[in-house]
Amino acid sequence: MCHPTGAAVDFAHDVIPLLSRLGCNGSACHGKAEGQNGFKLSVFANNPENDFLAIRKESRGRRVSATAPENSLLLRKISGEVGHGGGIRAAKGSAGYNLLRDWIKGGLPYRIEGRPKLLSVKITPPQRLMSFGAQLRLKVLAEFSDGTTRDVTWLSVFHSNDTGMAKGLEDGVVTVGNTVGQTSVMARYQGKVSVFQAIVPRPGAAVKYPGLPVNNLIDGLVDRQLKRLNIAPSGLADDATFLRRVFLDIIGKIPTATEAKEFGESTAKNKRGKLVETLLARAEFADYWALIWSDLLRVDRLKLGHENAHRYFQWIHGSFTANKPLDKLARELLTAEGPLTEQPAGYFYRATTNAGEMAAMTSQVFLGVRITCAECHQHPYDRWTQQDYHGLRGFFQQVSTKPAAGGLALLAEGNPVIKHPRTGVVIQPYVLGATMPESPPKGDRRHVFANWMTAPENPWFARNLSNRVWAHFLGRGLVMPVDDLRETNPPSNPELLDALAAHLVNNKYDLKAMIRLITSSRTYQLSSMPNETNKLDEQNFSRALFRRLPAEVLMDAVCDATGIDEKFDGVPRGYRAVQLWDSQVQHYFLKLFGRPSRMTVCECERVSGATISQALHLMNSPNIQHKLAHERGHVKRLAERYDDDGELVENLYLTFFSRKPSSAELANAIEHLGSRRFKRRQAAEDLAWSMLNSLEFIFNH
Repeated sequence: MCHPTGAAVDFAHDVIPLLSRLGCNGSACHGKAEGQNGFKLSVFANNPENDFLAIRKESRGRRVSATAPENSLLLRKISGEVGHGGGIRAAKGSAGYNLLRDWIKGGLPYRIEGRPKLLSVKITPPQRLMSFGAQLRLKVLAEFSDGTTRDVTWLSVFHSNDTGMAKGLEDGVVTVGNTVGQTSVMARYQGKVSVFQAIVPRPGAAVKYPGLPVNNLIDGLVDRQLKRLNIAPSGLADDATFLRRVFLDIIGKIPTATEAKEFGESTAKNKRGKLVETLLARAEFADYWALIWSDLLRVDRLKLGHENAHRYFQWIHGSFTANKPLDKLARELLTAEGPLTEQPAGYFYRATTNAGEMAAMTSQVFLGVRITCAECHQHPYDRWTQQDYHGLRGFFQQVSTKPAAGGLALLAEGNPVIKHPRTGVVIQPYVLGATMPESPPKGDRRHVFANWMTAPENPWFARNLSNRVWAHFLGRGLVMPVDDLRETNPPSNPELLDALAAHLVNNKYDLKAMIRLITSSRTYQLSSMPNETNKLDEQNFSRALFRRLPAEVLMDAVCDATGIDEKFDGVPRGYRAVQLWDSQVQHYFLKLFGRPSRMTVCECERVSGATISQALHLMNSPNIQHKLAHERGHVKRLAERYDDDGELVENLYLTFFSRKPSSAELANAIEHLGSRRFKRRQAAEDLAWSMLNSLEFIFNH
């Protein structure tokens, strides 16, 4: 009849956490939609009342027996006395077994009145410096409204955000792997969560750090982290590498041979910063960033219709052409009203089918909060409940459309009532992390939400946008995945993320100001060549990471390097792939290299990994062979223009790699050309083919 602490046992406070701890209500067991072997529980204890009834009354009440507790089917199943597909979950005599037995013996109460309310849980220690392979036993303490604290480790559910770095979480014992960096472990008890962070430095003698310049706040905060992890950063990338990298990152194209040659030979002071300013002012900037945000904002012809999708895209493109502050862009999208032909930002609302989808889309894109799963149950890795989800949904419930000249008009009116899908209780609109008010806001609720979201003190908006931009330029976010900001998934460098967010706010959400800050940092300008200390580091920005070019960027790079453009169906010749507003344009290359269909707002929809099929296509595609051998192509032009083999090779390298060849590369290429002088052009095409198929061409580095 008693909890191990001496307290009386009830279903709501004790049995539910135990069932979660044992995995009984997980989505792979009795918590899945159809249940398991005739026994169904609500996933992650979303509906404890129904779970109570299922255990106590279903199957003619034979699952539990208050008169003979140890004969209860529930106990016999989890202890392995009778066959159980899930195996032994709580051996006879264990704490879990005894708790269930005492609950049954005590009359199976659902809730004992007067029990103190759970306020919070705290994992201890919250952080620890750990060596390779080390183990640490964590403790989870629950704090209650009566001032008491209880050890609930044995009833807590643990989850690692990187099982390669931290695993073996049975009973709160964490074992770290042999990877340098930091990782977190979440503990959950009765819907409350707390996080432990393991910091794993590189073993061995302390690194002697070179006297590297600190260009701005980024470098100081990155260096602090690297010193803590005993990692030394790589050296600076050379001018050619920086040139190609910043071209690809800012405008989504490779530099021309002339641009590469001029930059390499320039002796101008601060030429890297001046190059960034030049790129930010080019028209291709808006082309590329409109493409990036068209993925996020779901510019989809199949969903919106051809003309409507184009209007929507033009609004996005115009926003980046004007360098519209990101908070203003978000506000215009969220509060759009009137005829959609005049207010194309309103197509944001046509990309989804209902208010719930709109709330989830807005939350994920602008806040980096994945709240979708809370529509049906408590978020398994965060604090969000069904009530939180529907409270957020309430801000978009007023939105509807009506016929207007030339199409539809968007409006927000009325006072729709939202009820909890399980309890039927009325839920008023309220923002994440707040307490639900007694009444809904007056007027257009979206303005209340937009004001909260874009306020400088909002804990997610600026941090999410900063994380997205950082991930674009550095190859990974400070939080990964980039759209999953939560307490239980902390950033790899919290101080840096906070500093970037503050910079964004202080510069009035100016995207270009953020780009200047990032690209001027030494961290961004590091070489991708590893040293002995950082060769295994991929999360602390001690070196540049290799990144495969996005599908559209790679297609354009092939066209630019060969000098032959691509004709896309339905658009005039001369369109670049990054300018395609329609993600449904049929094109094998773009599909093969991972262009997203824009069915969701998840970054994961764009596939960036390299495959065998991609490699085979680049090597064997008739279309690419045609571009390389084209009569008006760069290879033919260069072969005819430069009689000297050395000059020909140098210009091919500048065209494809944005750099001059090394002495060894030059010698090998000249030897190849000389061995086939009677077919010099063919030899040049072979050389260009090998360059196009190299990692140096396919990847940003």
